[in-house]
Amino acid sequence: MINIGEVNETNQMIEQEKLDVRTITMGISLLDCCDGSLKELNRKIYDKITRLAERLVPVGQEIEREYGVPIVNKRISVTPIALVGGAACRCPEDFVSIAKTLDEAAKTVGVNFLGGYSALVSKGMTEADRNLIQSIPEALAATDRVCSSVNVGSTKTGLDMDAIRMMGEIIRETAQATAEHGSLGCAKLVVFCNAPDDNPFMAGAFHGVTEGDAVIHVGVSGPGAVKHALERVRGKNFEILCETVKRTAFKVTRVGQLVAQEASARLGVPFGIVDLSLAPTPAVGDSVAEILEEMGLESVGAPGTTAALALLNDQVKKGGVMASSYVGGLSGAFIPVSEDQGMIDAVNRGALTLEKLEAMTCVCSVGLDMIAVPGDTPAAAISGLIADEAAIGMVNQKTTAVRIIPVAGKKLGEVVEFGGLLGYAPIMPVNSFSCQDFVNRGGRIPAPIHSFKN
Repeated sequence: MINIGEVNETNQMIEQEKLDVRTITMGISLLDCCDGSLKELNRKIYDKITRLAERLVPVGQEIEREYGVPIVNKRISVTPIALVGGAACRCPEDFVSIAKTLDEAAKTVGVNFLGGYSALVSKGMTEADRNLIQSIPEALAATDRVCSSVNVGSTKTGLDMDAIRMMGEIIRETAQATAEHGSLGCAKLVVFCNAPDDNPFMAGAFHGVTEGDAVIHVGVSGPGAVKHALERVRGKNFEILCETVKRTAFKVTRVGQLVAQEASARLGVPFGIVDLSLAPTPAVGDSVAEILEEMGLESVGAPGTTAALALLNDQVKKGGVMASSYVGGLSGAFIPVSEDQGMIDAVNRGALTLEKLEAMTCVCSVGLDMIAVPGDTPAAAISGLIADEAAIGMVNQKTTAVRIIPVAGKKLGEVVEFGGLLGYAPIMPVNSFSCQDFVNRGGRIPAPIHSFKN
């Protein structure tokens, strides 16, 4: 039974501690839009998205007003486009036309972003996969709201090193194609290992083929609420610290569950999952880094950081799974550098390096996220970073990802401004020793032995 004290505490989280629902994401299957005619395919895609998502934004705004819960983003995810466009698209330019259709549909219904310009190539690439991947730089330069992702590995299949080598080059090309905007295209492109089918967060959202025709996913947030709760138990032992995080995560997730159920009922679309992730913003007081420092670290990056993050991630999940009927997506703690003022400060003071961030990704959600590096970083080095992160996901049976931005024209010591929720980022150094001969070998890295469970 929820008492009035807990209601008041939740209200305080919203009003003073930056608790929000980060996104309502409608997943839409486009499998029934497949057509051998590119013109017909684009028409069917536009018509289905605009028909099903017509009321998504107004309904989100209604729920915000009625319940007083901020809903920061309304988004759409669609079936990976490489699967949808295979029959009609003969070249990368054909896929770009689909990206423009998706962008037009997103603008028509008023959503912030649309994800699913994606390919799933953990074991190999079809011609459609290859064409879509090659089209990504132009597609992201020619659109405003389309997000792209490529899954290059899994625990079950291993790592597709041909795709990983290709993605290093594609990221460099995307950075150049959007150079006038701080290489912003790379902020809308993520490379996964073990990508989930039901992720509501961009840039990695897509509507998995195991999902129904349409579904509503909700992503909650609340780093500020967790930090304020920990301030009240400063210096207490780990048992109390863990209990405090769990209880706070429960309350945060209940808000997401309520919003998800309301949106589902009003839109007539089944409820999918609540993603429990603590997603920070550049705003002061809305930082995962500050939570870790409140636990007793002088700065994120200090010895003990990985242990603190492991604790946070685990307790968030333990509290959240009790609060929602269906939990999924990524669920945990995000550590994007540009979107977290505490992370930015730690980089600037020299406490947080790329290598330490990689170590932290072993125990948290996602991976190397929103990290700006020099524009002249070699494609092979980017591929090596992707391979390292994907290997962590493959071996540990978890989702990992890379969203790295080689900012055209920027060097160490400079800063790139993205604006909005994407924030700003200091340019971080990348190890200068080459891995080119390694990533150029080609083929696949086999799945680990513990993947064999048949």
